[in-house]
Amino acid sequence: MPVQDTFSLGGRTVGGTSRPLVIGEVGQAHDGSLGLAYAFIDSIATAGAHAVKFQTHIAEAESTPAETFRVAFSKQDATRFDYWRRTGFDESQWAGLAAHARERGLLFLSSPFSLEAVELLERVGVPGWKVGSGEVSNGPLLDRLARSGLPVLLSSGMSTYGELDRAVERLRGRAPFAVLQCTSAYPAAPEQLGLNVLTEIEQRYDAPFGLSDHSGTIFGSLAAVAHGAAIVEVHITLSREMFGPDVRASITPDELRTLVDGVDFIHRARTTAVDKDTFAAEAAPLRALFTKSVVATRDLAAGTVLAADDLTLKKPGTGLAPDQLGSLVGRRLCRALATDDLIAEDDLE
Repeated sequence: MPVQDTFSLGGRTVGGTSRPLVIGEVGQAHDGSLGLAYAFIDSIATAGAHAVKFQTHIAEAESTPAETFRVAFSKQDATRFDYWRRTGFDESQWAGLAAHARERGLLFLSSPFSLEAVELLERVGVPGWKVGSGEVSNGPLLDRLARSGLPVLLSSGMSTYGELDRAVERLRGRAPFAVLQCTSAYPAAPEQLGLNVLTEIEQRYDAPFGLSDHSGTIFGSLAAVAHGAAIVEVHITLSREMFGPDVRASITPDELRTLVDGVDFIHRARTTAVDKDTFAAEAAPLRALFTKSVVATRDLAAGTVLAADDLTLKKPGTGLAPDQLGSLVGRRLCRALATDDLIAEDDLE
C-alpha cells in the first residue's frame, strides 16, 4: 500500500513533522441556537485552536421517528428526529457560520450524516470531511466523500478493525485520509482511551493518525501528541453548567487554551533534536556553579602524602574533578594547603 505521510487540509499540512491540528468540536452543544454557535466559534478561535467542527444533521435525510436518544436529556423533543429537526440550521445559516469561522482564522468542519448533508456542506465550502464513528460503515457516504477528493478524517469509536479496513480501502488512492482513535464513552475514563491503538493505527494504515477525545480533560490529547498524533479533537463547552449530554465529556475554552499551548510545547520538544554533548559543553558556566572539586579537609603542610581522609568534594567545580579524587591518594603535596583549598595539579609532585 502507498504510504501517505501528510496531506493538506485547507492549506494546512497534516502529518509528518507539522504542528498537530487542534480541533474544537461543538457538535450539537449549541442546541439549535445560532447565536450560541457563533459564540462557540469565537471562543475556539480565541483559545488558539486551528479548526472548529460542528455536526450537520438533516432530520428527514438521516433519521426516522424510531431513533432513540443516547441520553434522554431533551426537555422539549419527544424523539431524536424532533431533536435533529429543531437544532438543525438551514443552508444560509451554515454558510454564515462557515464564513465567520474563516474570518476568525479557523478551518470550518462539520460531520455530515447523510448524502444531503454532504451536498449542503459542499455548497457552503469545507476543506475536508470528518466522518463520525457511526458512519464508518456507511459505504455510499464514504464513496461520495472520496469523490470530492477532499481529505477525510475517520473517527473509529464504534468500529472494529475489519470495518476500518474496509473504510480505508474505499478511500485509499481516492482521497487523503487520517484515522482517529476514539472511544464512544461520555466521558471516557483513562483506561478507555486506548493510546496503544494510536500506534496500531499508524502501523496498520501508514497514514496520519490522531485522537478524538471524550475524556473531558486535556490529558488524553496531550498524551496522544506525545505519541505522535497529527490531530487531536476535543469537545468544547462554554461552561460546565451548560445544558446538554456532552458537557461532562467536554473541556472549557480556558482548558482549550492550555491544551493548545501544551500541544505546541510537546511538538517543539518532539521535533527538535538535541545533541547531549553539545548542550553539556554550552552549560560549562553552570557546571562550575553546580559541580564540585577536590578540596583539602584540613590544613596540610608541604610534603604531606595525601590520605583519603585529607580529601573531600565541595563546590565550586573549578578545580580537579570528582572522578580524580581516588587517584590523588598517595601523592605528595609540593606546597601547603589550608582547609577547603581547591587542589590543583600544580600543588602535587
